[in-house]
Amino acid sequence: MQELLTILLLVGSGTTAGVLFAVALSVVPAFAALPPERYVETHKLVGRRFDHVMPAVVLASTLIGAWQATEAADTTARTLFGTAAAFGLAVSLVSQLGNVPINRTVKRLPAGPVPDGWDDPRRRWRAWHLLRTSCAVAALVLNASAVVLATA
Repeated sequence: MQELLTILLLVGSGTTAGVLFAVALSVVPAFAALPPERYVETHKLVGRRFDHVMPAVVLASTLIGAWQATEAADTTARTLFGTAAAFGLAVSLVSQLGNVPINRTVKRLPAGPVPDGWDDPRRRWRAWHLLRTSCAVAALVLNASAVVLATA
């Protein structure tokens, strides 16, 4: 069972870091290059699948990592797993408190031209996204380090 959870932890934290990194490299610059109407339309399309899958992946990885922190025999591995779980929690918090409210606002906009006085959220969304991406990459590095240390 321990081996299965370790695999799930690495797959989950790797998936999280990979998806967020890919979005940072390709989707964020694409959003910035689009005129406002196209940005709104594209944002609505891009987020549809992520919104249903990624919260569960992040939460599962975080919980497994927290559990690994309590079970690791080595103090350093416990610390690494625990810190990685904290970064996983940070990904969730940044997403729910930063990116998700912006996503909801964008999804409520009607098709067509943006309303007069529209507050373009792309810079704020990018900043929140880069923060959660950094946290996800840190979690992956720490989880992988803990696994290597625990199996050495």
